[in-house]
Amino acid sequence: MKSRLKLVGLLAAPALITAVVPTAYAANAPHAPRAALAGDVLAGLGRNATRTGDVAATKRISVAISLAPRGGNALDTFVAGVSDPHSAAYGHYLTRSRFAARFGRTGAEVDRLTRYLRAQGLTVGKVHSGNLLVDASGTAAQLEKTFGTRLSTWKDSASGRSFYANDSAPTLPRDVASLVSDVAGLNNRVRLHHQAVPRTVSPHNGPGGGYTPAQLKGGYSVSGTYTGSGQRIALLEFDGFQQSNITKYDTNYGLGSPAPTVQKVDGGSGSLGDGQVEVELDIEVLHAIAPKANVTVFEGPNSDAGEVDTYQAIVDSGIPTTSISWGASESDRTTSNINAVDAVFKAGAAQGLGFYAASGDDGSDDAGNGGTSVDYPASDPYVTGVGGTKLTVTSGNAWSKEVAWSGGGGGRSSVFKIPSWQTAVQKSAGGGYRQVPDVSAHANPSPGVSVYSQGSWFSVGGTSAAAPEWAAFAALYNQQAAASGKADLGFANPALYAASGTGFHDITSGSNGAYSAATGWDFTTGWGSYNAATLAGKLLG
Repeated sequence: MKSRLKLVGLLAAPALITAVVPTAYAANAPHAPRAALAGDVLAGLGRNATRTGDVAATKRISVAISLAPRGGNALDTFVAGVSDPHSAAYGHYLTRSRFAARFGRTGAEVDRLTRYLRAQGLTVGKVHSGNLLVDASGTAAQLEKTFGTRLSTWKDSASGRSFYANDSAPTLPRDVASLVSDVAGLNNRVRLHHQAVPRTVSPHNGPGGGYTPAQLKGGYSVSGTYTGSGQRIALLEFDGFQQSNITKYDTNYGLGSPAPTVQKVDGGSGSLGDGQVEVELDIEVLHAIAPKANVTVFEGPNSDAGEVDTYQAIVDSGIPTTSISWGASESDRTTSNINAVDAVFKAGAAQGLGFYAASGDDGSDDAGNGGTSVDYPASDPYVTGVGGTKLTVTSGNAWSKEVAWSGGGGGRSSVFKIPSWQTAVQKSAGGGYRQVPDVSAHANPSPGVSVYSQGSWFSVGGTSAAAPEWAAFAALYNQQAAASGKADLGFANPALYAASGTGFHDITSGSNGAYSAATGWDFTTGWGSYNAATLAGKLLG
């Protein structure tokens, strides 16, 4: 997984019961009819990697097991209504408990899964809210027995990186498999990573040193009336930060922002690494545009299981707006892993939560293989994908012009069909699939955004800057909506597309490789960047 810096009300019973091992699972499980979890194995292992051996039988591995929501497509239908500004259901989001009652698995169904896991020797951890995600851990040998597959060590042919993976699709007894959609953690090939392009600068108070809060707010017409006060924003991170750097940034610009809080998931992200500049960029951009918002940094392990658990923790928190600067090409992931993360986003949308994800910093070729590809999770239909631009402001900090940034990710998804709210701007190049990005904001590295990190001032660019720029707008909108007695923006895409360009700076020049900017929606910048005043007015009606 890569960061784009250029750059889960516990239902206690199932998890806490000390279960008696069911006779059927303990004695007959090896002979019981089993079903495979389709799409839960890495594609092209033999072609793109060389097997080097078996995973040590005693190696402990954590997994996150996703369960399919009840009701088939009922959740999709609910989200479509609650997110459509033309629907009578618009803004009538579910509480966490109502979501669990309507779409979560029953206690008996979760107990069926956890009894099976314990019968195989696994330790069952947390059962997350909604009964749609269960954590478990065990040795490699126990996992192989539980999921009917072999775990091998591999060496990636291109990067030389060693990793482990299941050789075949995991299987489960049919009565258990009917509940499960994904098992995250059986491989560790993909690690979300960032593409930081920090440049040490001096001075740190102008375009040569990166855009300041005043320039960002002025360029996007952010009124001083709304500061994000009373609003909450979440950040998904796989690295940490130092508060001293945040304090230095806030003090320098006189922002008076509340210190961010940290919520560690599955033990957190470990010691500080080179993703620190990503985390500090994300926090500081939010402070620049929505200085009084309360920011919670969710730090999780950089793994498939860690990713799913961290997203679920954000949904469990009920924080309305999330900025995401970490991702990987769709082709680098398993289909079932994408489905598992997508299910968390969908649950969030039903509960009125909005997610803004960087679209990538490799232009139209996110996979880096010479073709066209897009980044996930920006390509998820329940996420607002944020592309990149190069913003120019006047001496008075007003918007002057904007062009597409060459590194901004964009194109067509190879996984998701085009959602109904996007069909109005369907392009032939999309081939009937989800089109990315939805919107965009300043991401060009030179000048980038003024950031203080690791004891120095930097000018940093990438769609990692653009995603928090949009998340900050969402927080400002939510503050204004609350003052008007209206619902939070929630999953924003249906409303943003219904605006039909009103409130956006339409970017009509520039290219990201295979695609060029054009009038209206395009594959480089989506609808464009926001004019906070006019877009908020349009969305508020």
